[in-house]
Amino acid sequence: MKLSAFGEKFSRHSGIVEVMDDLGAALSENPEMIFMGGGNPGRVKEVEAIFQQQLETVMNDPAQRHSLFGIYQAPQGDLDFRKQVAGFLSKQCGWKLSAHNIAVSNGSQPAFFALYNMFAGTMSDGAHNHIHLPLTPEYLGYADIGLSEDFFTATRPTIDLLDDKLFKYRVDFSTLELTAETGAMCVSRPTNPTGNILTDDEISHLDDIAKRHDIPFIIDGAYGAPFPNIMFTQSTPHWNENTILTLSLSKLGLPGVRTGIIVAREEIIEAYCNVNAIISLASSSLGPALAKELFKSGEIVSLARDYVTPFYQQRSTQTVQWFQQAMGDLPYRIHKPEGAIFLWLWLEGLPISSQQLYQNLKAKGVLVVPGQNFFIGMDDSWRHKHECIRVSYAQDAEMVKEGVDIIAEEVRRAYQNA
Repeated sequence: MKLSAFGEKFSRHSGIVEVMDDLGAALSENPEMIFMGGGNPGRVKEVEAIFQQQLETVMNDPAQRHSLFGIYQAPQGDLDFRKQVAGFLSKQCGWKLSAHNIAVSNGSQPAFFALYNMFAGTMSDGAHNHIHLPLTPEYLGYADIGLSEDFFTATRPTIDLLDDKLFKYRVDFSTLELTAETGAMCVSRPTNPTGNILTDDEISHLDDIAKRHDIPFIIDGAYGAPFPNIMFTQSTPHWNENTILTLSLSKLGLPGVRTGIIVAREEIIEAYCNVNAIISLASSSLGPALAKELFKSGEIVSLARDYVTPFYQQRSTQTVQWFQQAMGDLPYRIHKPEGAIFLWLWLEGLPISSQQLYQNLKAKGVLVVPGQNFFIGMDDSWRHKHECIRVSYAQDAEMVKEGVDIIAEEVRRAYQNA
């Protein structure tokens, strides 16, 4: 079989393929596997009950049921949903938005595929532009999304060593450099994989840099404010005419409905929707149907505040304590958990690669994600990128505790056998 350059690039093995393959195997082939790898959200019964009620309401209304199943939505998504989202964000955050500033995507991943390739890669004038990541590690799902090679550049972070075996990455503004070939700059907030939340000052500084270079500043808010608000420290949501903010219903508990939300100035939304019409035809109806009334009433805020955030904050605190007990005097640190649904472990001087540790743990029935795939746009010269793993704490608490103990045992074995 002879493949095109596109076919070869997008059919080859990659970090995100490995994560999703593991997810499929854990769900179907080996349900006993302790799944601490991918980004599946936890099950919060109160949230499930709310969405069940919304679904029953839709199904009991013939007009809504027909709209859900029987018609194509526009490439920009259901108009009423977009109006409700715009109204909610305007009221909640003080942003001047209308439905023309909102687009619906079939999940965040297709949204980033379109957005990144709109601003980087081979340009109409023949230049080759890049997406710059000012704080790595970053979400591994970005890594292979470009239609061309050498798609990303990145700035290595500084590292603050904190008490209680914690640490924190910070943007190193002293070395952050953009060029004429920088097409856009992107951060996730909270950061996937580390749970880092860039401060308001960091966001403001990055926004100023993007404006000076006349490039978009993209913020991936899949875990962030104002929803699902899986954030454990105070921070202010950010958007302006130069910002593209992406949001998602997945971490509220709806990953299966594949609904992303893009907030941007009108010309960017229009361009995105033209791309979306070509690659997706239309946007999904199910997510907007389930969430529309929650945005209209503002209940989306209380749902996150009362159920989603407390669930993950309690689980995060507990899992850190379990690791501190299990790891003992091993040379480890945990990135200060400020949000999202993961812990990021730094195993300093790890005598094997994080990829090998991942394989060893998989053989023991525990799935994690090796860290090197998250250092996008960086070469292999920094040993640190091979000393980290991402661990999800979203699943059943007893399984997470068991997984922590197995991880600690396997890490200890790696150091002892060196």
